[in-house]
Amino acid sequence: MVSASPSPAGIHDLSFATTEFVLPHTALAAYNGTEIGKYHVGIGQQAMSVPAADEDIVTMGAAAAAPIVSRHGTDRIRTVVFATESSIDQAKSAGVYVHSLLGMPSATRVVELKQACYGATAALQFALGLVRRDPAQQVLVIASDVSKYDLDSPGEATQGAAAVAMLVGAEPALVRIEEPSGLFTADVMDFWRPNYRETALVDGQESITAYLQAVQGAWKDYQEQGGRGLESFDAFCYHQPFTKMAYKAHRHLLNCCGHVIDEAQIARAIGQTTAYNRVVGNSYTASLYLALAALLDDAGDLSGRSVGFLSYGSGSVAEFFAGTVVPGYQAHLRTAAHRQAISRRQPVDYARYRELHGLSFPPDGADHPTPPQTTGPFRLSGLRDHKRVYERR
Repeated sequence: MVSASPSPAGIHDLSFATTEFVLPHTALAAYNGTEIGKYHVGIGQQAMSVPAADEDIVTMGAAAAAPIVSRHGTDRIRTVVFATESSIDQAKSAGVYVHSLLGMPSATRVVELKQACYGATAALQFALGLVRRDPAQQVLVIASDVSKYDLDSPGEATQGAAAVAMLVGAEPALVRIEEPSGLFTADVMDFWRPNYRETALVDGQESITAYLQAVQGAWKDYQEQGGRGLESFDAFCYHQPFTKMAYKAHRHLLNCCGHVIDEAQIARAIGQTTAYNRVVGNSYTASLYLALAALLDDAGDLSGRSVGFLSYGSGSVAEFFAGTVVPGYQAHLRTAAHRQAISRRQPVDYARYRELHGLSFPPDGADHPTPPQTTGPFRLSGLRDHKRVYERR
């Protein structure tokens, strides 16, 4: 008896949210005397999202997921996977707070995943496995992060914050995710954040080297697993700690495959994936899927086209996989809402940004209300008896 081939699975819906405030890189350059070209051209960044006092990974994650729940309901969502490297608790999943804020059924499993910026891809792959086991189920994947470095450090210009929510299911409306995947892991101290620090530590040059090593290793394994040839891809989405890194990574991949470097061809393959990351900044686990959102929102008709995905998380773990854009996907996009999420942010000057950057709850666990600064649907109202308290407007 020949078993039936499994139903295609992939990303059925995608939505993202970002913060209330934004710091233009012109303000950062004016403060530290940096030539603005170092930011706009050198790293490919124009602005970075800055969290308000009453928003965090939970409020952004809930804001990203709410439109998906509103459109599709919760009857088929049996699992929520929350990927982050900005976790707010060492035990409780941030996804449990989102589950509550969205009023989801109790018959749901909720977990949190961590592996630097790679975590959301692990969440996506776990979700695909659940869907292929039971195509009647759907999985809500949320990637939400606040990228935070020390003030006046080299990493300061690459900060950012955003959340991407994806509904993973059978017969997806946006992107079918293919098998196989190419995998790569190496023990590298290029970027890390010990439990006693609120800001990350990074060795910038080591991180670039480790990223490029991971690109080569993941692609090599992808080919050994029987993956597509490089020429069959129409676009590539890379993790973007800064948007110029996507270009570095793609040039390295072309070199590894013995291809001649054609800058115009690279721009066609990468350019439309950088629009959101360029003005949001590094959103860690959400970054790769923010690149996908930009590609789907800004490109022409991609129906039936193949997209390559390179997910990288420092430390380091990487994965290369492929997806095919589903015909008719444009009817399911949230382009206007995504652009509104970016345009609604309020610009802040450098002094205000420094004030927001320094905010944190004292470790005494006492009653610490947060000032209402956000206008979105969810807010962090404060800390009470060591418990974070959220509210839905």
